[in-house]
Amino acid sequence: MTLWFLFALMTAAAIFAVLWPLGRNRAEPGRANDMAVYRDQLDEIARDRSSGLIGEAEAEAARVEVSRRLIAAADAAQTGGEGGPEGSAVAPASWRRRVAALGALVALPVLGVSLYLALGSPSLPGAPLAARAGQPLQNRSLEALVAQVEAHLEKNPEDGRGWEVVAPVYLRYGRYEDAVKARRNALRLNGATAEREADLGEALLAAGNGVVTADAKAAFDRAVARDAKNFKARFYLGLAAQQDGQSANAVTIWREMLKDAGPNSPWGGMVREALARAGEAPPAAEERPDAAAAAGGPSAEDVAAAEQMAPQDRAAMVRGMVERLATRLKQDGSDVEGWLRLVRAYTVLGDRDRALSAVGDARRALGHDADKLRRLDALVKELRLEG
Repeated sequence: MTLWFLFALMTAAAIFAVLWPLGRNRAEPGRANDMAVYRDQLDEIARDRSSGLIGEAEAEAARVEVSRRLIAAADAAQTGGEGGPEGSAVAPASWRRRVAALGALVALPVLGVSLYLALGSPSLPGAPLAARAGQPLQNRSLEALVAQVEAHLEKNPEDGRGWEVVAPVYLRYGRYEDAVKARRNALRLNGATAEREADLGEALLAAGNGVVTADAKAAFDRAVARDAKNFKARFYLGLAAQQDGQSANAVTIWREMLKDAGPNSPWGGMVREALARAGEAPPAAEERPDAAAAAGGPSAEDVAAAEQMAPQDRAAMVRGMVERLATRLKQDGSDVEGWLRLVRAYTVLGDRDRALSAVGDARRALGHDADKLRRLDALVKELRLEG
C-alpha cells in the first residue's frame, strides 16, 4: 500500500506540473500591455500639442482614435476577451488548453501504470537492506571485488584500511607474497598492534611454506611483547620451538595456552592436535581446577573416584553433574559458557531433545545479547541440532 500511495503522489505532482501552465490565462498580460501603450500614446499626444508639433484638430482626432482603442482594450479585459476584437483568437487557444489539460489528466496516470505493469515487478517481495547487506558476494564475484580494491590501492597506496581488507583474501587464495606486502603496509600505515604483528607473522609463515622463519618469529615475538595472551602468536612460537628441536618448550607453550583458553576457544582444537603430534596428552581436568569448578565439572577427587566406578555408575555421575549445571543455569541464565557446555553435554550423552530444549532456554535467557546468541547459534550449527 505504501508503494502505491507514493506512486499516486508522484503522479499527482506530474499532473500538477503539466496543468499549472495550461490553466494560466495568458491573454491578460497582453491586454494590460495594450492599455499601457494606449495611455502612453495619449500622454505623448498631449506633449506634442503643448510643444506645437501638431495642431489642435490633429491632436483631437488622435485622442479620439487612441481613446477608442483604450476603451476597447478595457472592455476586452473585463469580459475575458470573448466580445472584443481578440475574442475569436482567444477562444480557440482556450479550447486547446482545455483539451491538453484533459489529455494530461487521463494520459499520465494510464501511461505510468501501464509502463510499470509492463516493465516493473509489482509482485516482487520486499528486500530490506539488512537482508541484502548480509549477501554482498552473491551478486559480485570475490575476484571482481579484489580487483576493485587493487585498483583503488594503485591510486591510493597510503590507504591502510584497504591493505588490511585485502590481506586475508590474498592469504585465502594462496597469494602469500601479496599477503605479506599487504600486512606490512597495514602495519606501517595503521600502526603496530599485537594483532597486526601476529597477522604479519602468519603471512610470512605461509610464504615460507609452513616454516617459522626468522622474520616470522620476530613478528610473533613483537606481538607477544604487546599482548602476552595473543593466542595466534603464542601458538606459532610453540611451532617455532618445535621446528628448532625444542619440543619441551613447545609443549610448555601449548599447555599454558590450554589453561588460558575457554572451552570453546577456536585455538583449543589446534593446540590439542599439536600436543598430540608432539606425543603429549592435553592437560587433564584435575590440572585445571579453576576451570573445572567454574564449569560445575568434576574435582580431582571426583575424577579419582570415577575411575573406580562401574560404567553405569560413572554415567550416572556424569548425568548428575550435567543436571547440577542445568539447575545452576536456571538460577543464572547469563552464563553463556555454561549454556554452551550444557548443550554440548546433552549432545554427547545422546539426549537430543534435552539439547534442543537447552538451546531454547538459552536463547530466552540470553535475551538480546547478539554476541552470546551468535556463539550459541554457531554451536548449534556445529552439532547439527537444528535442520
